[in-house]
Amino acid sequence: MKKGLLTLVFGSALFLAACGGDDSATNGETAEVDGEKVVKQSCATCHGGQLQGGSAPALDKLGAKYSEEEILDIILNGKDRMPPGIVKGEKAEAAAEYLATLK
Repeated sequence: MKKGLLTLVFGSALFLAACGGDDSATNGETAEVDGEKVVKQSCATCHGGQLQGGSAPALDKLGAKYSEEEILDIILNGKDRMPPGIVKGEKAEAAAEYLATLK
């Protein structure tokens, strides 16, 4: 009986630990989107791993050329060979905020 109870308790603890919670929000608040992470995941393929340029222009000093609002407009609407809407919503805003800091 003790082995069965111990197995049940251990199994329940393991199950609850594995299910965990959603780490993206705490106390009912929405987690902030990491702009640098969005850029690395969504932009590096064309703009290079260090944003130095590749098949698309360099972004490593983009903030010296464009404001955050202009960068967001380019992300949402595209420009030249860049298609519109590769990232959207909060991710686009976070990416634009991050890119604007690169000077």
